[in-house]
Parts: sequence; C-alpha cells; structure tokens
Amino acid sequence: MRRCSLCAFDAARGPRRLMRVGLALILVGHVNLLLGAVLHGTVLRHVANPRGAVTPEYTTANVISVGSGLLSVSVGLVALLASRNLLRPPLHWALLVLALVNLLLSAACSLGLLLAVSLTVANGGRRLIADCHPGLLDPLVPLDEGPGHTDCPFDPTRIYDTALALWIPSLLMSAGEAALSGYCCVAALTLRGVGPCRKEGLQGQLEEMIELESPKHKRQENEQLLDESQEIQASQRSWV
Repeated sequence: MRRCSLCAFDAARGPRRLMRVGLALILVGHVNLLLGAVLHGTVLRHVANPRGAVTPEYTTANVISVGSGLLSVSVGLVALLASRNLLRPPLHWALLVLALVNLLLSAACSLGLLLAVSLTVANGGRRLIADCHPGLLDPLVPLDEGPGHTDCPFDPTRIYDTALALWIPSLLMSAGEAALSGYCCVAALTLRGVGPCRKEGLQGQLEEMIELESPKHKRQENEQLLDESQEIQASQRSWV
C-alpha cells in the first residue's frame, strides 16, 4: 500500500526538518503575539464596550490569537528538544499533545479571524464602533459624517483600516501555525510508531545514526581540547 505523502518524516532528513519547523513555530508565534498586542493597543481598546462587554471581534482576534501564539512558542521549543533527543519517548508524547492542541486552537483562531474579517467587511466596520454612537450604524451615512462622529474619541475610518491590516496577517500566521503543528503531530506519531505513519525499522536507524554521530562529536571535542592545550603550551613558551 502506498504511504501517505504527509508521512514524510525519516531518519535522514526528519530531525533537521523538525528542528526547522520548531524554529518556524517560535518565530510565527512571536509574530502573532506582536500582532495581537498591536491590535489591542491601536484598535480594540477603543471599541471595548464601557458596560463591560466586548465585541465578538475582540474575542476572536485578540484572545484566541494570543493564546495560539503562546502555545506555538511552546510547541516550537518542544520540537527543538525532540529533534536533538530522538530516542526519548516523553518528549515525543509531549510534542504530540501540545502540537495537537495547538493545531485545533490555531484552526479555530483562523476560522474566528475569517469570520471577524467577513463581518467587518460586510458592514463596513460599523460593528466595530457600534458602542461609540448608535447613529454610526446607518449604512447610508459615511462613517466620517454620521451623527455620532463628533462623539467618538478616535477616527472611525482609521479603526476599520487598521483592524483589517492587522487581522489579515494574523489570519495567515494562524494558518501557518496550524500547518506547522500538523507536521509536528505527524513527526511525533512517526517517532513513536503509532498510526498510519508508522515506519518499520525507524528506531533502529535513529539509534545507528546517533551511534555514528557520537564518535564524530567525541573526535571533534578531542581535537578542540588538543588545539587548546597546544595554544596554552605555546603561550607558556612565549612567556618563558
């Protein structure tokens, strides 16, 4: 039976690929956190309901994306550890659990952001500033000419543009987090030999690869120590 193309983790290129995915998750997670912070500081703090409620856009675009960014950084760190410790089952299970949770959270975040962008574009951004003044909800009146325009402590037109400019990159980052987390799940399942991505003899190949790398590392360390000792002896002779 032909193996699924998604099960691409192997002993030769898999560890390096997993390390790159971990680094990418750390980078994407930090970018998503930054976008969430900028979005809150420039847009969402203006549109929060004074009565204590928040708009649906606030919940989907800020809270979920920030949580997904934090979890993505954690998954990236575990992926880096797993790529350097291929024979430690606890790291494999930790990577599988965290990556699966992050996959679901990032997918939910992507859908929520897509819904928020769709609703905001459909009503021209009026839903974002509904709490500023009810008169701004009239679709026939431009935002900068509505009866509540003078009551707003901010520019309603810039709120709409800024929200979309931050939501769309955050949507792309969340989709990327979901894809990278999916690869981490596949890698963890392959390392544990579970599911359709199970590969016969993978553990033996990894053990042989680690055994071959160990003498190389020891030889490099010995050469480094020898060079350092020669430098010390040369410096001592120069002092004499």
